[in-house]
Amino acid sequence: MRAALALCVTALGATLFVVAAWGVLRLPDTLSRQHAATKSATFALGLILLGVALHAGEGSWWVRVVAIEALLLVTLPVASHMLSRAAARHTYTLDELRNAPHVGEPRAPER
Repeated sequence: MRAALALCVTALGATLFVVAAWGVLRLPDTLSRQHAATKSATFALGLILLGVALHAGEGSWWVRVVAIEALLLVTLPVASHMLSRAAARHTYTLDELRNAPHVGEPRAPER
């Protein structure tokens, strides 16, 4: 029974990881992508860790899971905030993006 519950929780976490990755690829702007990457990925990793702890069934695994999740909950919001500030400071206009060279193309000479 516990193994089946662990499998279900882990599968739910893996599915949520796929949804988070899809959100990073499909959402329109940087801040929305970061929301998908940090919020749902943190929750997905928490579910996977919960599934691992349920499957192992030992107290030492529960301590590890709590420690890892606590570190994630402390560090990911700070990292997301710093990335959001950097993206807000370096926002480009549509004209700048349209005229930017693509990867591998030489730059046009400035006039």
